[in-house]
Amino acid sequence: MSHALIEAKNVHRGYSIGKKRVEVLKGIHLRIEKGEKVFLCGPSGAGKTTLMYTLAGLEKPGKGEVIIDGKDLYQLPKKQQSILRNKRMAYIFQNYYLLPELTAMENVMIPALIGGKHDKEAALTALRRVGLAERSDHLPAELSGGEQQRVAIARALVNKPEIIFADEPTGNLDSRNGAEVMRLLLELSDEDGSTLVVVTHDRSLAVHGDRTLIVTDGVVSDREESLEV
Repeated sequence: MSHALIEAKNVHRGYSIGKKRVEVLKGIHLRIEKGEKVFLCGPSGAGKTTLMYTLAGLEKPGKGEVIIDGKDLYQLPKKQQSILRNKRMAYIFQNYYLLPELTAMENVMIPALIGGKHDKEAALTALRRVGLAERSDHLPAELSGGEQQRVAIARALVNKPEIIFADEPTGNLDSRNGAEVMRLLLELSDEDGSTLVVVTHDRSLAVHGDRTLIVTDGVVSDREESLEV
């Protein structure tokens, strides 16, 4: 069997709170193929965001392996991990995380700048793809919540990543704007052939993916009936 783009092998992750140890991920095994759109669902506190952050190179597991395209992510030198995250991955968060003093254009340029590129044309192209080219010189405070999240999507797309991780990308939006943002994200992911991993509590959004994985009490299943929201 050829390797998947993303694999988790017996992944554990926990935290210490005072003298108490809280185990969040309890031996996760999963495979995500190139180009798949996978939604991680489950009740609050089940571990779905921790799982996404661990797959995305943002939180090292206490035990187990995260394999990206055949390479053990957390065994790579720190510099190579950073390069991999910048060039091959992108992140979209519930709270947008736009820098307030920068324009939409400047915010979108950040991943390219980290990679050593000053490419305004690529940033403008990304903003055009999300329908915000005419708002490129606006600050985040001058944009609606839906527009801010579209800027965040443009920022995620600017380096043409293979993998996009999105943590509750519609969580701060009303249902209409949330549905529009998710439609746009899925459409652009299709166009680019990128792999999409989305954390959401919203079943109505999850049905648009290729596969829904249910995270419950630190383990994963694909049984829809396990989902409680």
